[in-house]
Amino acid sequence: MFKRDVKSINELILRNLRVHGLETPLLQKRLVEAWPEVAGEAVARYTTDVRIYNQTLFVRLRVPALRADLSMRRQELVQRLNAHVGAQIISDVRFG
Repeated sequence: MFKRDVKSINELILRNLRVHGLETPLLQKRLVEAWPEVAGEAVARYTTDVRIYNQTLFVRLRVPALRADLSMRRQELVQRLNAHVGAQIISDVRFG
């Protein structure tokens, strides 16, 4: 008998996305969508906009006191968000 190189469907899809340059945008979208879950529903209620530009997550908040509190937890949020998507997508978070 001969040995077959069997790959999972997940592995094939991810490889195809990587080849076509779509893996990073997909992971970025997942990270943005994970903001309410990682930051918490209370923070998500005061969030008006979340976007990524140059490996920095920009989060617009309505409450200045919340900006100050989250700014002190920036590194923790970066680690938790990257861990949520399973890749190093962002390196910083900025609040405005």
